[in-house]
Amino acid sequence: MDSDRLKIGIVFGGSSEEHHVSVKSAREVAKNLDTDTYEPYWIGITRSGAWQLCDFPGADGENGGARPVMLSPDRGVHGLLVLEEGRFEVIRLDLVLPVLHGTLGEDGAIQGLLELSGVPYVGCDVQSSALCMDKSLTYTVARSAGIATPRFWVVTENGKVDAERLPYPVFVKPARSGSSFGVSKVGGEEELPSALDAARQYDSKVLIEEAVAGSEVGCAILGDPFAPIAGEVDRVALSDGFFRIHQEESPETGSENSTFIVPADISEESRRLVQESAKTVYRTLGCQGLARVDMFLTPDGQVVLNEVNTLPGMTSYSRYPRMMAAAGLPLSDVIDRLVSMALHRERTLDRKRTLDRKRTPHREER
Repeated sequence: MDSDRLKIGIVFGGSSEEHHVSVKSAREVAKNLDTDTYEPYWIGITRSGAWQLCDFPGADGENGGARPVMLSPDRGVHGLLVLEEGRFEVIRLDLVLPVLHGTLGEDGAIQGLLELSGVPYVGCDVQSSALCMDKSLTYTVARSAGIATPRFWVVTENGKVDAERLPYPVFVKPARSGSSFGVSKVGGEEELPSALDAARQYDSKVLIEEAVAGSEVGCAILGDPFAPIAGEVDRVALSDGFFRIHQEESPETGSENSTFIVPADISEESRRLVQESAKTVYRTLGCQGLARVDMFLTPDGQVVLNEVNTLPGMTSYSRYPRMMAAAGLPLSDVIDRLVSMALHRERTLDRKRTLDRKRTPHREER
């Protein structure tokens, strides 16, 4: 292999409920990855949590040439340990691109491992990943910055809720899970217990939020928090029920009750408001690299935050790449920019660490 190419590890799969979707995202990344520039190492995580180095992200469970692999937390290794006939081969990585969705991929877990390993990575850091994954914390921080959110209530594992006082209809959802799984729209208090049970299949912490009247819109954001780029705005057009980006029975097939209008069929004034609001949310929550900010556009032209996805889907039907493509940035260009930003961030951190070491004497020198 060409040693001049950047060695990039693409981590996909995972043990979350969004495993299927992650595999499809990785396959779409593979189609758009410039192999003249990058030397890809495909790291598939099985549903049971086993790490495998694969030739290519194949169909679920059919990754060719799979070999046991682990990401070393030792910064001296700076990459992968591949098990070969009882011995470990070391592969030094320049960068990791996580293509993981949901629990253990979008919540700061993989980001923390990468921080320990010393390997630069694409996307939000540990803090912003964890913050955006927990919808109740997202709302709390957003509200402190003056960003409108739905009214919401948090129900802990053994917590109770006064069903009679809720302003129906409400949505009941896992507080720290993906966008669709375990989500219910509740029209009255008699439906609440089953909705709580459904949400608790995915998280012990449950969020109840007041339904917001309006259109569901989204905006793809790319860049550092100081100068983010907004992609086109999209609008979710529902055929029935409420929006689910993935169906629980076959999440790899996309939404069965929704289509996405890109660019959104809204006024230019509303479009600019959605884009600027998405940038404000992105900065407020400390996001970097990429995120998709989902919002409601109310009939009176106000924007209300719905949620933030820090590792949005990259499948052929996913909203993030479609919004960026509509703004003139195909997925191949998005990948190039994400890689450049991650490497620049690492160089900046390296310079800061060097200066800190020079300024701070070692303990034995004090």
